[in-house]
Amino acid sequence: MDTYCLSVTCKSKRGIVAAIAGYLAENGCNITDSSQFDDAQTDNFFMRVSFVSEEGVALDTLRKGFTDTAQAFPMDIAVHDESHRMKVVIMVSRFGHCLNDLLYRWRIGALPVDIVAVISNHLDYQKLVVNHDIPFHYIKVTKENKREAEAQQMRIVEETGAELIVLARYMQVLSDEMCEKMSGRIINIHHSFLPSFKGANPYKQAFERGVKLIGATSHYVTGLLDEGPIIEQDIVRVTHAQSPSDYVSLGRDVESQVLARAIHAHIHRRVFLNGNKTVVFPASPGSHASERMG
Repeated sequence: MDTYCLSVTCKSKRGIVAAIAGYLAENGCNITDSSQFDDAQTDNFFMRVSFVSEEGVALDTLRKGFTDTAQAFPMDIAVHDESHRMKVVIMVSRFGHCLNDLLYRWRIGALPVDIVAVISNHLDYQKLVVNHDIPFHYIKVTKENKREAEAQQMRIVEETGAELIVLARYMQVLSDEMCEKMSGRIINIHHSFLPSFKGANPYKQAFERGVKLIGATSHYVTGLLDEGPIIEQDIVRVTHAQSPSDYVSLGRDVESQVLARAIHAHIHRRVFLNGNKTVVFPASPGSHASERMG
């Protein structure tokens, strides 16, 4: 049986859940997982439903048939085949911990995506990427060629049909035009010291300040630098006895984990934009399972 995912966003109104459940039942579908959130502050309603088509009703048929139900509220809806692997482009500079982590998770099936390209403004990870049979694109970026370089990047995104760009410690600021064109489809990762410790060597600055927690934030990219809607965050405790190098090492680990979790939530359609915030529903049973151990 085929498994599908239904995403719903609309204004809160009585009868939404009943209408969705009723439509699915009438069309031979069985709900296997469901999450919903009613935001009392914005009056927005969000829902994600996983279901199986027990009578073999086709995806296109389900989409078309849902039109009347959607218009009655009205709803913004999307129905996806959960077996579909989202096409992803990864962009990286000279810090490779997030890239290495993502490639490992992708290789064992823990991150079920189709990595269609890796783009970098350096050659450090060309061999690593090519050894994974993934196309590597070296695009040098300078102040003088930034517009041209970004046009090359977007051509790769469009030609590969990429649905998501992941900035795995890509240390270049994207233009407002690119952020707008790929709105809600670019995920970034950075340390969680902002706005306290800006600029170079944030971990050294944190060490000198004597912080007790360090962490990472993954968010959607907007024209406002490092201020897009947050998807995932985490922290790790540090002590007075640890060095700036310890901070950096611990930071690498938490950055890798947070970015992977943010991507996992996005590709499984668990993230909903809610103004400058997000609604992130829990993972469905079995969605963290990997195909093999290593």
